[in-house]
Amino acid sequence: MNYILFDGTVRNALLPFTFTRPVADIRVGILTIREKWEKYLGYTTTTLTEEYLMDKYPMVEMEENIMINASFLPNEVLAEMVQSLEENQAIFYGDEVIAFYTKDTQEEVDFDSYEAIEYTEDCLRIENPWDIFKNNDAAIREDFELLTADRVSQPIPSSVNVIAAENIFIEEGAKLEFVTLNASTGPIYIGKDSEIMENSVIRGPFALCEGAQVKLATKVYGATTVGPHSRIGGEVSNSVLFAYSNKGHDGFLGNSVLGEWCNLGADTNNSNLKNNYEEVKLWSYEKEGFVRTGLQFCGLMMGDHSKCGINTMFNTGTVVGVSANIFGSGFPRNFVPSYSWGGASGFTTYITKKAFETARIVMSRRNVEFTEQDAAILEHVFEETKKWRKE
Repeated sequence: MNYILFDGTVRNALLPFTFTRPVADIRVGILTIREKWEKYLGYTTTTLTEEYLMDKYPMVEMEENIMINASFLPNEVLAEMVQSLEENQAIFYGDEVIAFYTKDTQEEVDFDSYEAIEYTEDCLRIENPWDIFKNNDAAIREDFELLTADRVSQPIPSSVNVIAAENIFIEEGAKLEFVTLNASTGPIYIGKDSEIMENSVIRGPFALCEGAQVKLATKVYGATTVGPHSRIGGEVSNSVLFAYSNKGHDGFLGNSVLGEWCNLGADTNNSNLKNNYEEVKLWSYEKEGFVRTGLQFCGLMMGDHSKCGINTMFNTGTVVGVSANIFGSGFPRNFVPSYSWGGASGFTTYITKKAFETARIVMSRRNVEFTEQDAAILEHVFEETKKWRKE
């Protein structure tokens, strides 16, 4: 069977993270949503997403296909239901479609003609940017069970101070000595060729993905994910870093999400709680205004390729777009549009030529090519986000 993950109705609500990727490639827990579905289904998947993303994330359609709403995270029950779908059948969660069977000869899909199968169990879903860190605890636990079932961990080094060793899994090539791992509050997953430097203290749930690094004397509270080849230092709480992003120095990051290729300067701090303890509101690209999150704790949402200088301070509930460069004293506004250059004293436009030059240098340091596809996507984002910049 051919499985296709589609963005669904939440794509605009999940900006800035879906400016540069399909919903399926959002990381929550240990794996991306795509990687989760592929593990459960035992098949590779392709993507139905925005046209400007499809050169990099193409869709492969075959005679028979099952379309899957990528905002829903799989579990064993749901995956079995999806695999069992037959012609003219669809799975619904309330009014929202999770998956449906289709043929390449169908010109349109009329769900009124489909047999509706109700999914009534609990499941995780990503509908808003803050859902990424909000659901990270549960997602880490589910991914941990999925990835470690019937497998044996590498031995925990004798110098490591351990609580609840049975909830710790170490992949081949990982390096860690003289650190404290407390997995009594949730599982700790240490990925292939990753490193935890000395005197770091980590409380689960925690996921350190392949090639990622925890620097000297870092303090980590669950539920935190450090994506592939990312780095953290200082103090981190309930945050998710996608791949190749750095928070390598002292400073606090809490209830936050960083996309790919982000860099936080030394002693950068974000607030995750308002002084009056009120509910946090967050900028919504979909609503073009601030919306209620229902959360008391909510920090920084930062899109791909954005950077900030040393001693940057981010207010509670700050949204930073793609390829922004923030520096200077004081708090920048709590919505920083894509391709903004500046800080609390004001912003100018970060032109694409300079932004792309930086991206090439940054990516080449990690032996990753900045491709024409990447440039085309980022150029589209520049044009799409003009209305929010003062140019």
